[in-house]
Amino acid sequence: MKKHLRVEFEEPNLDELTQKHTVVDMHFHSRYSDGVNLIKSIVGRAKKLGIGIALTDHNDIRGAVRLDAYKDEILTIPGIEVTSTEGAHILIYFYDIEDLTDFYETSLEAYLGKHVMASSFLRMEEIIERAKEFDSLVIFPHPHCAIYTGVCNPLFTKERQADLFDMVDGVEVINAGNLKKWNLQCAVLGFNLGKSMIGGSDGHHINHMGKVVTCTRQVKNRSAFLDAIKDNQNWVIGKEIDLFRKVASNSYKIRRNVKNYPHLIEKNVRFSYSLINSKTRKFRDSMQKKINPRLIIGRQSFTDD
Repeated sequence: MKKHLRVEFEEPNLDELTQKHTVVDMHFHSRYSDGVNLIKSIVGRAKKLGIGIALTDHNDIRGAVRLDAYKDEILTIPGIEVTSTEGAHILIYFYDIEDLTDFYETSLEAYLGKHVMASSFLRMEEIIERAKEFDSLVIFPHPHCAIYTGVCNPLFTKERQADLFDMVDGVEVINAGNLKKWNLQCAVLGFNLGKSMIGGSDGHHINHMGKVVTCTRQVKNRSAFLDAIKDNQNWVIGKEIDLFRKVASNSYKIRRNVKNYPHLIEKNVRFSYSLINSKTRKFRDSMQKKINPRLIIGRQSFTDD
C-alpha cells in the first residue's frame, strides 16, 4: 500500500485516489455567496470527478441545505465559512444538516450584516464558542494569506492567536486559491500545532473543484470521514490554481462584492494600518538591537521580572 505524507504539494490523481480512498474537496462556494455555479452543476462535477464536496458558502447555508438532498448520490459535508467582525474567516463543518441549520438560525443569522459577504457582528471567539455547542469541526481557512481573512495577520496579537488556535480543531494547510508561499507557511503551522489539517480548492467555479482534496482511507459515511480528520487519520494533496484562473476568479468575486465596497475598504484600511505598524515595529526593534543590544537585553529582562 502506498504511504502518503500528511501534506503533499502535487496535482491530485483523482482517478487513482478515488479507487481506494475517500476524497473530498473541503472548501467550495456556490452562487449563494460569491461562487459561479448552481448546486446541480456542482453535484454533476463532483460525480464526474468521483469525489465528495463540502459546500462552505460565506455566511449562508441555502446551498449546503440544497446539496444535502444529494447525499445518497455523493458524499456531502454540511459547512459554512463565517466572517468574524474582525474580517477573518472560520470554516465550520457539521455531522448533520439539522445542526448546521440550528447553528445558523439560533447562533449566527441575527448577527449577520445586510449582505451575504459582509462581516458578522460576532468576534472570532464568540463564533467558535457557538459552533462548539454542536457536533462540529472548526477550522481556520488559509491562516496565512495576503489579506485580513486569515487568522495569522497583524490585527491579532500573537497571544490572541495562540488562544484562538487552542479553541479550534485545526487549520487548512493547502488552499488552491492561495499563493504557494502562504500555503507552505500554513502547512508548517499545521504540523507545529499538531491538530487536524484539511485542504480544499476554495473553488468559485466547477473547474477549480478537486484541485486540492482531503483524503482518508475508504470510509462509509460522513461521520467516519469527519472522525478520521479529528483523529489526524487523513492527508491533504493538491496545489494552487494557475495565475489566469486566480485573476478570473478574483474578478468575479469583486463584481459580486460591489455592494460591500465601503465595508471592504474599511476592513482593508484597518488591515493596512496594522500591517504598516507591525512592519515598523519589527524594523525599529531590529535597528535598536544593532545600535544598542545591551539596552534591548536589559529592557527585556526588566519586563520579564
